[in-house]
Amino acid sequence: MIPTGPVLWSLRPQQWTKNLVVFVALALSKHLFEPVPMLRSLAAFALFCGLSGAVYLLNDVADFERDRLHPNKCLRPVASGVLRRRHAAGIGVALGLGCLVFSLGLGHGFLACATLYLALNLLYSFKLKHTVILDVLAISLGFVIRAVAGGVAIAVPVSDWLLVCTLLLALFLALSKRRHELTSLSEAHEHREILAEYSPYLLDQMISVVTASCLMAYAFYTMAPETIEKYKTNRLSWTIPFVLYGIFRYLYLVHQKERGGSPTDILATDRPLLFVVALWALTLVAIVYTAGGPPVPLGQ
Repeated sequence: MIPTGPVLWSLRPQQWTKNLVVFVALALSKHLFEPVPMLRSLAAFALFCGLSGAVYLLNDVADFERDRLHPNKCLRPVASGVLRRRHAAGIGVALGLGCLVFSLGLGHGFLACATLYLALNLLYSFKLKHTVILDVLAISLGFVIRAVAGGVAIAVPVSDWLLVCTLLLALFLALSKRRHELTSLSEAHEHREILAEYSPYLLDQMISVVTASCLMAYAFYTMAPETIEKYKTNRLSWTIPFVLYGIFRYLYLVHQKERGGSPTDILATDRPLLFVVALWALTLVAIVYTAGGPPVPLGQ
């Protein structure tokens, strides 16, 4: 009998917060408090949680030998032997295919997003994570696909500016994670081969470029004429200080506190960062929903 606890652990429910990106389109379309769009977005969130869980299982199977050498990953059910590899592989395949089947209930467009997300992550697990630069780009594109899928689920367009911001922010987090791994692990390349292709200096240069680009892209989005026309307000720019503080706080934790290995852990444990993210989200929603613009029309 396959133990339930180790399977659930391998699905990484603590990482499912990444799938909250699917709600961005719902919130900014002004349909956040309507039952049907909310239920469709919740279904999209659940399906992406299933898809990401399937990927984690298959990734653990692929990285079995390497995870056994890692100080923390060696405790994972597959690496420790608590969950057999063939069981993990079987559950991962079944879960992934099952989520794709149910994705059709949200339309062919959402099914295409789900399929692309699963294919990209499987390609990452078995190939791209060993290719310099493409490894972090693949992770970032996964967030972009989630954002697009959130819009497709309720049939509303997602702003190109927001997709750019999502890509850059995800790239910032991925590069910061690589830096943490490189500086905190002894013989880091033995735990993740691709780390041999990076150096702290190179990653710091890349992080600097992405940080500046992300901040500028978000500022341009909030002040873009089409954004002001859409929401009938220019007050979205008021949220820029929250984004500035959040990114600077994260950089502080990465460089001064030697954190950054898990963005979800940082968000859950660092109160100033959690507070500013919550304040940013509440302020953004308040501005959007008190402005004079009408809700974005839902497609068919």
